[in-house]
Amino acid sequence: MNLISSNRRIDDLRAFYDLMEALSRVNSARALSECTGQMVWPQRGVYFFMESGEFRSDSGNGPRIVRVGTHALKADSRTTLWTRLSQHRGTPVSGGGNHRGSIFRLIVGTSLLARDGMSHPTWGKGNTAPKTVRAEEISLEQKVTDLIGAMPFLWLSVPDASGPESLRGVIERNSIALLSNFEREPLDPPSADWLGRYSDRDRIRRSGLWNSNHVDEVHNSEFLKELEKIIIAMDNNK
Repeated sequence: MNLISSNRRIDDLRAFYDLMEALSRVNSARALSECTGQMVWPQRGVYFFMESGEFRSDSGNGPRIVRVGTHALKADSRTTLWTRLSQHRGTPVSGGGNHRGSIFRLIVGTSLLARDGMSHPTWGKGNTAPKTVRAEEISLEQKVTDLIGAMPFLWLSVPDASGPESLRGVIERNSIALLSNFEREPLDPPSADWLGRYSDRDRIRRSGLWNSNHVDEVHNSEFLKELEKIIIAMDNNK
């Protein structure tokens, strides 16, 4: 079990959310369903999702972050920020999507199945699926699209190279570790009705996040300084 002083963590959580508030003044939170590829997006970035009904209770007031993510953490990856966000968003015309291309969609859909007592035996099976299987899954994909599409999010522009040691990776990893309640005293815990409580993944249920990676790690407070520098740079470049 990784331990860190609760006093230190609450202080860092407050500092983190102060920075999220500053980021919201640079680019206001917007629902993913309202976003398109025609909008101006940075090539590289980190995103922070919030969710209806999920609020902070220990570090202050306001919505709590429920998922942190980035992209292009493999060397030479060309995935852009919008490409990754659009995979989570789904398909606007049909309302469907591809949960096999988005772990976020996969885990939200699995939680919906458990909560609502539904059955989709093919959900999450394989990296690809034939058209007939995808057609049977469309109703659940649409539910996932509605749920994720309604989530407001903030994004951070980090114009670094792709690779696991990128600054984006540092910010993602440390943000998740700071926010996570996995194997530690709960701070800003999820609501009793949070959908993630129905997840089949222990790390999601116990962390209070739609993340599995890094929830068992200890954050390095120094990342907050880097986060602040990036937000200041974004504000100066508006």
